[in-house]
Amino acid sequence: MNIRKISRTKNSIHSGFTLMEVMLALSLTALLLGLLSTGVFVVADDWNRNNDVFDQSLDESLIVLQIDRALHGAFPHSFTNRETLSRQIYFKGEDDALSWVTTVSPQRTPGLTVWELSYTENQGVVLKTVPAFTDDPSLRLEEAEGLLVLPDHELSFSYLYEDLDESLVWTEEWEGEERLGLPLAVYVKLSDVNDVDENPKEIVARIRNNTHRSIRPNVNDFITL
Repeated sequence: MNIRKISRTKNSIHSGFTLMEVMLALSLTALLLGLLSTGVFVVADDWNRNNDVFDQSLDESLIVLQIDRALHGAFPHSFTNRETLSRQIYFKGEDDALSWVTTVSPQRTPGLTVWELSYTENQGVVLKTVPAFTDDPSLRLEEAEGLLVLPDHELSFSYLYEDLDESLVWTEEWEGEERLGLPLAVYVKLSDVNDVDENPKEIVARIRNNTHRSIRPNVNDFITL
């Protein structure tokens, strides 16, 4: 009996861990957990960074899509000039700014809305929107507060019209009050000033409703373009 007890005692001693082995195991476990947590932090940081880039790209794409829809919905809105008492068409197109009346509203409210896109130096593309009533909306646009929709972006416009020889020509300016109508299409180029690869966003919006029902454009005006 005594020999068996001594044998079991020896086996139990050899089957345990020494203090050094326990400390070594804890050290290795702590090292592995530290490496794992560092890897998880790097992966999470990359994920958040990629998500931020994706969200920014998605926001820019949605804004470009809204601008495209608003240009396709351009409307030959007329108003009465108080000085001449003549009816005029509102559309002010320049090479770096454009304001027009459209059937598309950012708030999805019924009725016509005036949009104005322009570039503010060291900021980007600014959008203004006001309701389109029966008057000239220029004063309301001046008093409206602009919204920075595309930071660090520049923009340029071109306007398509049909010349007297029925050829299609692009011009950098279009004044609705003088032409008494809208262009056939609008080309918009949006360039990111921080994009070293120079990959601009482009919009070519055809304007189907470019003439007013009762106000006919003056054909002689197109000769001076």
